[in-house]
Amino acid sequence: MDDQLLQIRRAFGVLFVLVSVAVSVASTLSLMISLQNYPMFWYIIVWIASFGIPFGAYFAKSRAKLMRIRQRMKNSVSWPTPVKAVNGLCWALPFALIAAFPSMIQYLILFGIGLGNLSTYIFMRRFSGLANNEQLMVGAVSLAFVAVAVQIDNTIFLDNQPFAVFLSRILIAISYALGGIFALLSRK
Repeated sequence: MDDQLLQIRRAFGVLFVLVSVAVSVASTLSLMISLQNYPMFWYIIVWIASFGIPFGAYFAKSRAKLMRIRQRMKNSVSWPTPVKAVNGLCWALPFALIAAFPSMIQYLILFGIGLGNLSTYIFMRRFSGLANNEQLMVGAVSLAFVAVAVQIDNTIFLDNQPFAVFLSRILIAISYALGGIFALLSRK
């Protein structure tokens, strides 16, 4: 792998680790807000701050890192329109289904992250010739964690929706952390 592709992979590694940290912090604070019955607007503040602060600090230091990430994301622009549509559905449909099945939010979140990352990996490999294995890892681990969440929710967190949702978000954070660490340690 040439140096430019390795730099892009490492930029995505940091991005994935930052997503993991932001999701972990926001999930923990959201659980506390939920348990204390604070007003809904606090969720918005927590999630925006949890993502905005680390991402703002990271990208403020180097515009080149943001350009590397944008460069890889631009690969999907050349995909055929039906492929873009399928990829978009893989990302969006599980999240849209939350409105119809709110009691399954913890599984649909994991499924959306898993299916979205997996489909992007497959299409990126097929149509752009790139093997973004860190994205494959995030997708596969997130999908595997659906079964873990179901098992834990049906034993430990039975009838405790706030903790079940918290667990699914932490599992997402773990998925992104594993993918990020893989990308950062990758030599090719």
